[in-house]
Amino acid sequence: MSATAPTAASSAGNAPTGLEDTLAAAAGAAGPFGALPPARRAAMLRAVADVLDADADALVELAGAESHLPRGRLRAELVRTTFQLRLFASLLDDGGYLGITIDEPDQAWPTGPRPALRRMLVPVGPVLVFAASNFPFAFSVAGGDTAAALAAGCPVLLKAHPGHPRLSRRTGRLVADALGAAGAPAGTFAIVEGDEAGRAALVDPRVRAAAFTGSARVGRLLFDLAAGRPDPIPFYGELGSTNPAFVTPAAAATRGAEIWAGYVESFTLGAGQFCTKPGLLVAPANTAEQALVAALAGRAGAPLLNERIADGYRAGLATLTGHPGVRVLVGGSAEPQPAPGAAPGPVPPSLVTTTAGELLRDRAVLAAEVFGPVSVLVTYTDPGELVAVARALDGQLTATVHAEDRDPADAALAAELLRELTERAGRVIFNGWPTGVSVTPAMTHGGPYPATTSLFTSVGTTSIARFLRPVTYQGLPDALLPEPLRDANPWNLPRQVNRAGQPAG
Repeated sequence: MSATAPTAASSAGNAPTGLEDTLAAAAGAAGPFGALPPARRAAMLRAVADVLDADADALVELAGAESHLPRGRLRAELVRTTFQLRLFASLLDDGGYLGITIDEPDQAWPTGPRPALRRMLVPVGPVLVFAASNFPFAFSVAGGDTAAALAAGCPVLLKAHPGHPRLSRRTGRLVADALGAAGAPAGTFAIVEGDEAGRAALVDPRVRAAAFTGSARVGRLLFDLAAGRPDPIPFYGELGSTNPAFVTPAAAATRGAEIWAGYVESFTLGAGQFCTKPGLLVAPANTAEQALVAALAGRAGAPLLNERIADGYRAGLATLTGHPGVRVLVGGSAEPQPAPGAAPGPVPPSLVTTTAGELLRDRAVLAAEVFGPVSVLVTYTDPGELVAVARALDGQLTATVHAEDRDPADAALAAELLRELTERAGRVIFNGWPTGVSVTPAMTHGGPYPATTSLFTSVGTTSIARFLRPVTYQGLPDALLPEPLRDANPWNLPRQVNRAGQPAG
């Protein structure tokens, strides 16, 4: 499909038939949509949430048919999706996200006379969002990236995921119609389909930022495209993570049964198709093996999302089980590829084990993410190996420590681990599990590369910062300033005035 070939597309108040029209409409909407008072955009986000809730039964049914995920899980995910739309609306109601800062003229400023300076955050412009397969609502058409970009005042071009095309089109129509009915400019939202159309949009100069959730291979290709443009743009890619969990000797001795049970529940949740699945459990040798085998015995599997995911899982599992330093504890083989047209069968969980020494010798294979229901138990005999493993890992979305903080020696070991893991993870967890990413202002769903290509979160209200940029206005008369910066504060937004010292005069 060429850049100008027809694509499935829809936009608020308009229905362009090709990618060129879609891009032009988004560029035309950027100015008027970004200039709307935050309260107007908040009302639009709530309108989108309302129409999705009203169509919940049909959406969940369609999502189940295309993703093979259970209806209960999908309904809860749709609740999460509309909640985060309304959460961003509340952020807009507050207005503090604009970071409005006013420095009045000060002739006595220590570095020299200070001019009149007024600073705020403004939308970056049209944003291209690549939808994910494993969350057909919360990280797809109306998911967190879309919500954050619209809240920031940026038109959104949504590259639909091929794993749920009918759901994407239906959701896209609902979003576009709701925005249009609420008064959004034509071009505020559109769906594009096809890999070639996605690549063409990414390098188009009218697109000013992109967000992606998916594999490291595809994400890195897109990141390089974004960086290689004549005008490089931010590419906020969530690429992959093994989310290691570390168990100290005292924790294994005190709460071993509880920890092993929690680990099994966490890594098998959703058939292991969460980006926060704990793919590594680092635990004392001869403490967890029997309990984990017993906990997984007879545990039913579930179908994977689609054949592309299943192919990747089979390849990753085969690489793990074929490694000479790996021993299979449970499973170890994926279900064969189904016949054409046949429904995918359940894929049972697998557990393999290796030693800390083996992992340190070949972490490129043994610490690589395998998306699906498999995890690696890494055993150690010397507590110092815990820190060595932590130090050897690449960037992660999450890292977990299970320890006994009332035991002085264990607390000291935990503190050293936490220091190392803080350098490598966006969310550090103590005596818990990483699956379950709360949508809240304090959440960080991100981490150093290769977990992501940025240091921003993609979940929670602070994710809006990805789609804003600061502008300082110097010496402008009041009438020429943007409305939020004028003396009368017509939008009634919170502002910081002369925050580095006392007001001038």
